[in-house]
Amino acid sequence: MNRNLSIESVFTKSDLAKYPFLKETARYLSSLDLQIEDLTSSGMSQILDRAMERVTSAIVDFMVRPLIGVQGNKYIIKDLQKEIISFPVAVMLVSATDNSLIKKRYALAEAKQVTSELNSESKELVLKIALDFGWRIAFTPSDSAFEFILYFSDFLQNASHLHDVKWKLINSKLSEGNVYLNKHDVVRLLQEEIKRRIEKRFVTISIDKYPPEISELADKLKVLAAENIGQTETEFPKVVIQEAFPPCINALYNAASKNHHLPHIGRFALTAFLVNIGMSPESVTELFRSFSDYNERLTQYQVEHIAGERGSGTKYTCPQCSILQTHNVCKNRDDICKRIYHPLKYYKIKSEILPQNLPEKPDQVTKK
Repeated sequence: MNRNLSIESVFTKSDLAKYPFLKETARYLSSLDLQIEDLTSSGMSQILDRAMERVTSAIVDFMVRPLIGVQGNKYIIKDLQKEIISFPVAVMLVSATDNSLIKKRYALAEAKQVTSELNSESKELVLKIALDFGWRIAFTPSDSAFEFILYFSDFLQNASHLHDVKWKLINSKLSEGNVYLNKHDVVRLLQEEIKRRIEKRFVTISIDKYPPEISELADKLKVLAAENIGQTETEFPKVVIQEAFPPCINALYNAASKNHHLPHIGRFALTAFLVNIGMSPESVTELFRSFSDYNERLTQYQVEHIAGERGSGTKYTCPQCSILQTHNVCKNRDDICKRIYHPLKYYKIKSEILPQNLPEKPDQVTKK
């Protein structure tokens, strides 16, 4: 796998602006020696505004549009310096929200924007970016129908998160430990790497106290997310109250707890309901562990996909009552059922009328 590794690894400033997650971007920024206090100065206002635009666009439109202008017949980034610096500032703003939904949405939106750009880039640049992640990758011989070979462990690390059958190793061309891929497939795998690198940056940020101006912007982003991403953890009690479950969900939950078979629509409804009321994907996955057909990797993927942590990033809601009735999942209807059209509405109403002396312990299913 040494073929092509001598390709020049230095990126242009334009590359750093379009692909700000690169290690070389971090080195460039380090040379500027920017401090968090600098962000609130008048000279940095445009950088801060652009960072807010990045995060706002990710929350509202699920994409991060670059600031482009026209030069001749080509589209170019208008202000390379602003675009480069605004990325780590945007990451800091997202981190300041301390909101997991915003973090996931932003990381995926940046990754999707980057890969849309990479699909129109040369295969040489795609190779350089893959090498930035330490991939063991090279060009294939010129007479090959494929463009790249990628060592199988690098392939599996990213393809394991993709559910389509085309990403199964058994369905790929494999030779001497290398998987043969075209550029589009390499770019799709890079999306997973990019998302993961951005998510890791949230973990590495260590700021005890943000300046008031930054905290104020973070609060605005949290309000925006509550309006656009959908149900958030704070809209329901911090504990999962089984007594507030609608009868249909309660029946599904009890069946799952006793390892009884659930139809596909039942598993989907139960999973979507639980992740929407605040239960973590890990806890929901654990609920299915003792099923006879349990497959940890597949179950984890399916639960995280429903929770909006995989795939398109869409957080699915459970089917409304009329659909559950059609599939014979609706059971033991009560008086509240007659007044609502959706299981989540039932849960919200029921949890509000129950006594509120509950322990503050997320993910714990509590019977009242």
